[in-house]
Amino acid sequence: MKTIVVGYDGTEPAEHALARAVELAQAFDSTIVVADVVTPQPVEPAVGAFGLMPYGLGTTAAFDAPVVDEELWRRHRERVESYLGGKGVTHEFAGVVGEPALEIVDVAASRQADLIVVGTREPGFLERLFGGSVSQGVARHARCDVLVVHPR
Repeated sequence: MKTIVVGYDGTEPAEHALARAVELAQAFDSTIVVADVVTPQPVEPAVGAFGLMPYGLGTTAAFDAPVVDEELWRRHRERVESYLGGKGVTHEFAGVVGEPALEIVDVAASRQADLIVVGTREPGFLERLFGGSVSQGVARHARCDVLVVHPR
């Protein structure tokens, strides 16, 4: 197992997935590719990974055009960089904007990943109704093994 892609979106479940990916990378001397995805769907206002707010696509007041909160994205990336560097894990980032499940699968395919690690949380009513969770989408479309990390 040489390449592990971990889906990261600034949420607490993503932080758990990152921790599990680190354990595996240390055990197998693997490289972690952090697919830090900015999603077009609104992110629930809650505490995110590393005590920061989760990031997502917002809109500008003037044009209602979608924009990325670059500052928050950068702060998350710095925290992830510091965390991975402190663990001695070789890593790189693949920052993407789009539908999370498909973007994570695309990053894994382009990097010829051996494993994708994603977090999950208790799905809401609409997610259960329409089967819209990111972890389910990744598992359905991935061309490599997928590890879904459940909340503690």
